[in-house]
Amino acid sequence: MATDPALIVHGGAWAMPDDMVEAHIRGVRNALTVGWRVLDGGGSALDAVEEAVVVMEDDETFDAGRGSFLNRDGKVQLDALIMDGATLRAGGVGCVERLRNPVRAARKILSDSPHVYFVGEGAERFAAEHGVALCENADLIISREVARLREYQIEAAGQGDDLFAPTISHDTVGAVALDRNGNIAAATSTGGTLNKAPGRLGDSSLIGCGCYADNLSAAASTTGWGEPIMKLVLAKWTCDRIAAGNLPEWAAQEAINYLKQRLNGHGGIIVLDPKGHFGIAHSTPRMAWASKTIHNEEAGVERGI
Repeated sequence: MATDPALIVHGGAWAMPDDMVEAHIRGVRNALTVGWRVLDGGGSALDAVEEAVVVMEDDETFDAGRGSFLNRDGKVQLDALIMDGATLRAGGVGCVERLRNPVRAARKILSDSPHVYFVGEGAERFAAEHGVALCENADLIISREVARLREYQIEAAGQGDDLFAPTISHDTVGAVALDRNGNIAAATSTGGTLNKAPGRLGDSSLIGCGCYADNLSAAASTTGWGEPIMKLVLAKWTCDRIAAGNLPEWAAQEAINYLKQRLNGHGGIIVLDPKGHFGIAHSTPRMAWASKTIHNEEAGVERGI
């Protein structure tokens, strides 16, 4: 029996200023359109989340792919993970500097490697050997982020600003999908935090932390302050709540409450179960999101708890 498809995407949880709302909503809607086209044509959830995330990696609005935050040395370092709920196979890359679409490389690892994770030059070498074109790091850097880094470093030197305050953007992108065959998948991609130490890895590309998918529970993608999310293995934690019988809507809210209460962390999450039920929650002022089923399509920047 065919299953009705569903797709949810997010574009980061943070204190998004008013003048950036329209671009974020447009960006997540564009990702939703492309991912839904895959599902509507009978394609797999895995293909749908990959294509949706690629759209956001290519959109300079978000902290993923070109236009990402710069690290302390003024470079872009990218992380991504994609996971198949039917097989529990996953592929991830970390700290890559020459991949325009790191989720493409992550997908190649999932499909063509016995391993789950590659980092740095090894990830780039694997990608190139499997047909993913490399670029120069300079191709990923835009003037907006050069200016942002310079301004932040000057202010931080004088005031000791909190790098992980919710007013600092966390535009990690992600997608979760359910296809007509009843399989679910998830993908998450990020440029990480502004002014991060070179080599720093956040939650986004770590299996079970920023991304997880299992047909026996749910698919989830998180965004926000990575260190607390990692410590709680939050994506897997949320999926386990759903496996125990909780609805995704409640599990998403519970996860964000747990993040705040346990470690004073902040962020957002999208989660989807194999029945097509989904949840969206965030503790930051805004989080760009969009959802689509055969019955309804929505997008916004507020879906609080």
